[in-house]
Amino acid sequence: MELFLWLKAAVLGLVEGATEFIPVSSTGHLILVGNWLAFEGETATTFEIFIQLGAILAVLWLFRAKVFGTLGQARTSPVARRLVLNLAIAFLPAAVLGFLIHDFITEHLFTPRVVAVTMVLGGIAILCVERWHRPTDAQTVEDLSPGTALGIGLAQCLSLIPGVSRSGATIMGALALGTSRVAATEFSFFLAIPVMFAATGYELLGSLDALALDDLPVFAIGFGISFLSAVVVVKAFLGFVSRHSFAPFAWYRIVFGAILLAFYWS
Repeated sequence: MELFLWLKAAVLGLVEGATEFIPVSSTGHLILVGNWLAFEGETATTFEIFIQLGAILAVLWLFRAKVFGTLGQARTSPVARRLVLNLAIAFLPAAVLGFLIHDFITEHLFTPRVVAVTMVLGGIAILCVERWHRPTDAQTVEDLSPGTALGIGLAQCLSLIPGVSRSGATIMGALALGTSRVAATEFSFFLAIPVMFAATGYELLGSLDALALDDLPVFAIGFGISFLSAVVVVKAFLGFVSRHSFAPFAWYRIVFGAILLAFYWS
């Protein structure tokens, strides 16, 4: 029985790490896989929050030189200071809105049917942005203007709905506003660090009572596999977007979402 629980933790950790930073919605996949594995309840919810830390630490590890270099130079370098300011601007809209409506979303929207619908709609949105986005005028993350950062932050608000995808909303928002694919992806990664630390920290503080000493092995397995899989996926994803469009992810969302719709409404 314990081995089976560890296997569930490993599967969910792999799902989190593999989907957190690509535009397919990690939350949506965790809801679905948790439902299929019958891994639900208060402890399961805390576990899913906790393993997100593994994924975000993977990004912090991969971009540690850029992140800590930017923070260290923020006082003396206008370029570094502008990047920090842009991240703060992009962070605020979803942080404020999420704080205000978090309980409503958790109570009413964390369902497989909502995920199925938003998977399809998100896929269609990606195809539309790919077809009609503005010409690129920001080649690197340092080229983004405060106005573009605000637009990305507003786009991120859509990701509060399960199945939309935080990375998908921010990357497509940046692409629509004239940011290059690689810069949009990197900015999404950097923005994930404060967003996810704030979100997971806030939710974990309210869920600590659900933890027990016996849960530690399960949480450790999920955390470790989430970290390792995220390292692999982030590296591969950056290489992919430098050469290809996001259309494959859109079609995956549409096909997978259509299958889910047929399943849950049959």
